[in-house]
Amino acid sequence: MRAPTRRTFLAAGAGALAVLAVPGGFRAVAAADASADPDLARLTTWLRVGSDGTVEVFTGKVEIGMGTITGLAQIVAEELDVPLTAIRMTTGDTATTPDQGGVGGSTSTQLGARPLRHAAAEARRVLVAAAARRLGIPSERLDVDDGVVHDRDDVARSVPYGALVTALASAPALAVSGEAFGLDVTGTAKPKDPAAYRIVGKPVARLDVAPKVFGTFRYVVDVKLPGMLHGRVVRPPAVGARPLAIDQEPLRAHGDARLVRVGDLLAVVASGEWDAVAGARDLRVRWSAPSATFPPQGALPEAMWAMPASSRDHVVARGDVVAASADAQIIEASYAWPFQSHATMGPGCAVADVRAGGVTIWCGAQKPHALREGIADLLDVPPSRVRVVFAEDAGSYGRAGFDDAAADAALLSRAVGKPVRVQWMRADMTAWGPKAPAIVGRLRGALRDGKIAALDLTIRAFNGGEISSHPDSAGNFLGGQLAGHANTKPRIEYAVYGKNSGAYEITALHALAELVAPLAPSISPLRTTHLRDPEGPGTTFIIESFIDELAARAQADPVAFRIAHLRDPRAIGVLRKAAEAAHWTPRPAAQNATHAGTVRGRGVAFATRGETMVATIAEVALDVANGKVRVTRLVCAHDCGAIVNPRSLRGTIEANLMQSMSRALYEEVRFEGGAVTSRDWATYPVVRTPDLPERVDVVLVEHHDIPPYGAGEPSSRPTAAAIGNAIYDAAGVRVRTAPFTSANVRAALSA
Repeated sequence: MRAPTRRTFLAAGAGALAVLAVPGGFRAVAAADASADPDLARLTTWLRVGSDGTVEVFTGKVEIGMGTITGLAQIVAEELDVPLTAIRMTTGDTATTPDQGGVGGSTSTQLGARPLRHAAAEARRVLVAAAARRLGIPSERLDVDDGVVHDRDDVARSVPYGALVTALASAPALAVSGEAFGLDVTGTAKPKDPAAYRIVGKPVARLDVAPKVFGTFRYVVDVKLPGMLHGRVVRPPAVGARPLAIDQEPLRAHGDARLVRVGDLLAVVASGEWDAVAGARDLRVRWSAPSATFPPQGALPEAMWAMPASSRDHVVARGDVVAASADAQIIEASYAWPFQSHATMGPGCAVADVRAGGVTIWCGAQKPHALREGIADLLDVPPSRVRVVFAEDAGSYGRAGFDDAAADAALLSRAVGKPVRVQWMRADMTAWGPKAPAIVGRLRGALRDGKIAALDLTIRAFNGGEISSHPDSAGNFLGGQLAGHANTKPRIEYAVYGKNSGAYEITALHALAELVAPLAPSISPLRTTHLRDPEGPGTTFIIESFIDELAARAQADPVAFRIAHLRDPRAIGVLRKAAEAAHWTPRPAAQNATHAGTVRGRGVAFATRGETMVATIAEVALDVANGKVRVTRLVCAHDCGAIVNPRSLRGTIEANLMQSMSRALYEEVRFEGGAVTSRDWATYPVVRTPDLPERVDVVLVEHHDIPPYGAGEPSSRPTAAAIGNAIYDAAGVRVRTAPFTSANVRAALSA
């Protein structure tokens, strides 16, 4: 894949418009709906058919940029035998859609599609039965084409779905099982055999692309309410700093701008957005000293090893590592992965309307129902009085901070008694948004006869769930902490060998995962939570880089070495497919390494995430003089089982590769004292268009005989390790500290 031009991009968008005439955006609502949660056993909770034959589908899943909603629409259209253009998707509205846990864990298609598939199959059965009664024909003789039920032998004897809609309202109750991500409903109908699919498996254009390209899509920033005010939060200069004195005199120059204070949360609200921006900028605040001081930037890995482990999790302990290491060749290494920021292209926005009768929140957070719980806790109102309406933001892969913007807006709206729109600024998101945790690893491997005889490793990390990925309590919002709420609901997440990385067949293995305590307990710009594939890229970087070290010491080809330590045929298959697509010539790494001019190399890495298997090969060009790394090609073989929409899947993988390449090459949160100094695109650089590889090849490995597995995150895992291994192949030097900045590469070269 060569980088797209604007012409080809617009052409693709125009094509999307022709394929799917489904409007983008959200449905505006004026106030909170205090009705009870939807009845999950009712068929019409999941879908409804209009008199014109359109099908409205209700799902708690939301679109965050991967084409998930298009895939779900394909599944419903397939089961109902209606054209895809008949489908209308209502997503992420807590008043009208089921709580399916929101989006996370690469499970939206794997798990989130199941109740929709079953409900659609049951709806088809009910509608066909109603048609049979009306036409006086047994159901067994009826077929459905494009939403019209007809006699198989006489198509003139027919009735459209739109004339049968009352049958759905009286349909038998569905059986409900599980909850959140695991929620499912079933009826008496059996879903289609995949062999009969006509819509699922087709490369359909995403329904949201055309309106986004042509500027008609409605994002959360487009939500406007009568009497709405604009808000900007004034952030502390460092962790735990409190306002000691405030001079509001500068606000007089900015219209009706005024200060709002809720605990230690300071904000300026105004009728005009620029008045809020300028007022927040000019407000004079004297702050207390920080409550904590971070370690020096370069000493973070050593500091993490010096800190006591707050908890341990023995992930794997099999065989006798000591005995298996006797008389073997021993290799040891340490690796480090930095804090990283979500740094979404748009820094996050939310609108809140807090009234006596109820609360309505418009927000782009991935988990609307969990956000409802958190806002209810924050405002001390029953969850039934809170309505969260998903309105797409700038793309959220984890917990980027959009829900924190919603909490800010809710607190301000309650304080002023009017709707408030809070738009975070660049520094809000980059400096104060939640971070992905830093991770370090120490590994010791033993080689005998060219194979791994033993592997002993410890991976230590900050808790990946210090701020829960489910925004369901007041204390895990930044605004909630500033307002005085304690974080009482963290989730405990380790960086685990075999879970956050691939697992190899090693007879003697001891893999230990440890956590260290947060650098500050509250109101910290380094508080940690989910970023795309939590702990996956960092853990896989550590494991796959060391596996490559072992292969190099064994003088083995890196692909063959990995295959020799795997049994799963799907795992072996993706490695072979990637090697085939990359025209991989077997040889040990660094055989042609040099230290002069521009050197080139290739590297491979393997990963699993759940049931999904991925192998990525990177080709790099390294300028030895300045340490600059350029990725010239990426090849990714991806096996996620059955494929619903190969077009969306391919786009998701390509985007994953670019984002994870950015994290591998550039992204590192910088900090000093008690403050994060990464505040913008200059201080937190990311991959730009000139950095894109000359070629990206995605190999889709499909299995029709198994279900669709997760695809939103797995291809993020092996990218950094593949690039690092390619650097070693080019120059014969291991860069064990990510990202692969010129400074880190030069340090490795000089060492």
